[in-house]
Amino acid sequence: MQSWNQPLLDAFKSRLARLPHALLIHGMRGVGKLALAERIAQLLLCESAGEAAKPCGACPGCRWFLGGNHPDFRRLEPESLAQPSGEQTDEEQASSSGRRVKPSIEIKIDQVRELADFLNVGSHRGRLRVALVHPAEDMNVHAANALLKGLEEPPAAAVFLLVSHRPASLLPTIRSRCVALPVPLPPREAALQWLAEQGVKDAGRWLAYAGGAPLRAQEYAADADALERLIQAPGLVEDREQLEPLAEALQKIALDLAFSAFGLPGKYGTAATGGAARPESARAWLAYARQMGQDRLLCRHPINPKLFSADLLARIPKG
Repeated sequence: MQSWNQPLLDAFKSRLARLPHALLIHGMRGVGKLALAERIAQLLLCESAGEAAKPCGACPGCRWFLGGNHPDFRRLEPESLAQPSGEQTDEEQASSSGRRVKPSIEIKIDQVRELADFLNVGSHRGRLRVALVHPAEDMNVHAANALLKGLEEPPAAAVFLLVSHRPASLLPTIRSRCVALPVPLPPREAALQWLAEQGVKDAGRWLAYAGGAPLRAQEYAADADALERLIQAPGLVEDREQLEPLAEALQKIALDLAFSAFGLPGKYGTAATGGAARPESARAWLAYARQMGQDRLLCRHPINPKLFSADLLARIPKG
C-alpha cells in the first residue's frame, strides 16, 4: 500500500469497534484505492493485529491472504482484470464452440451468486468473511441488483469492500447502504517523490497529465513515446486498444483549451495550452470534453476503431 494512504488505514483501524458491513472506497483512478482495500481486507482477516494499525504479516490469516488463498476472502473482478490461472492466458479462453472469446469486461451475476453462497456459510477461521468488489461500477445491471440484496440483508460477520473509480455510476441504493471512504489525491510533493523512487522519468509532466494521480502517471510514463505522439497529433487509430487513450487525450486537450479560453493555465500539460483558444469557444470545448468522457466508456465495447476515431476527430470544435 502506498504511504500516502496510511492515514486512511489508521482511521479505519480506529473504527473497528463500529465496523460497517459495507465500505465504498472511491476516488480517482490511480490513487491507490485497490491497494488500500487489500490492506483493509488483510487487516480484517489478520489474527494477530491487536492494537496495531496494520496487519502483522506473519499469522496464518496474513500468510493465506498474501498467498492468495485465504478461505474467508473473495475477490470479484471482471475476467479481463483477473489474473490467469496456470498456463492458460485470458486470450486462450474458448467458448463451447471452440472459438476464442475475449474475457468479459463486466462483473456478471453468476459471480455475485457464487459470492452469496460463500458469504452464507460459516467462516473457516471463526472470524469475518470479506468480499472485495473491484471496480464496483463494472457490475452489469443484473449483478448490481443481486449484490444489492446482499447489502440490504447482510450475512452475519460479513464485510463488503467496494472499490470504485466512478461511484456516481453505481445504483443509488448500493451507495446508500455503504459507508463512504473517499481516497483523495496525495500531495504533489509526495506523489513526485514516490514516482522518483519508482524510477519514472519526466514525472512532473505525466503527473500533470494524470490529474495528480501517481499510479496513473506511472502507467503513462511506461508508454511515454506512443502517448506523446497521440497527444501532439491525434489521428485515426486502427487498434481498438488505442481508442480510449485517444478519447482521453482529446478530452484533456479540450479541457486545457477551455482553461486557456478563460485565461487560465492548462491542467493536464497538453500542447494545447498558452491561451490559444478564443474566449467565446470555452463553452464548445467544455461540451466536447464532456462528450469525450462519455465516449471513453464506449471505447471498451466492440466497435470499429477506425470509424469511431474518425467520428471523435470530426466533432472537434472549430476555433
